[in-house]
Amino acid sequence: MIRSASRLAATSVALFMLASPVFAQAQPSAGHLAAAREVAISSGMTGAFDALVGPLLSRLQRMSVTSPEIQKDLDAVVTALRPEVEQKKQELIDATARVLATTMTEAELNEVATFYKSAVGQKYVQVQPGVLDNVVREMDIWSQRTSEFIMSRAREEMGKRGHSLN
Repeated sequence: MIRSASRLAATSVALFMLASPVFAQAQPSAGHLAAAREVAISSGMTGAFDALVGPLLSRLQRMSVTSPEIQKDLDAVVTALRPEVEQKKQELIDATARVLATTMTEAELNEVATFYKSAVGQKYVQVQPGVLDNVVREMDIWSQRTSEFIMSRAREEMGKRGHSLN
């Protein structure tokens, strides 16, 4: 029993020593976070955050449908809340920067930011939403065709084995 407890303690200490470099990793520097933030913004990634804020405030404004007499006050409240909501959006941008900073080095992020600041990088950001819409459309078409292909081939192969798939 004592021997088992000693082994458990020794194993725990060893695991802690092995894991401690992971826990001791330094937080990204201010420069690293700034580079990550620049990438998040210049890549257009944070544009999606703007798309979240508008509907949230609009939902609040639509609450007055059952009480139209409060619309003026509700509009004033929404206007007053906008700066606070913008601060909340900045928190999400900061969180995004932290995620980027943990996945790429500061030098890599600076290179990516340089790309997005270039003419071709800015064009990429500009055309990306349309490209993604087209890719999703193509994925839907491909998925349907591939599903039909798989079922056709499966029926064919199962028929060769004397089975019928409906």
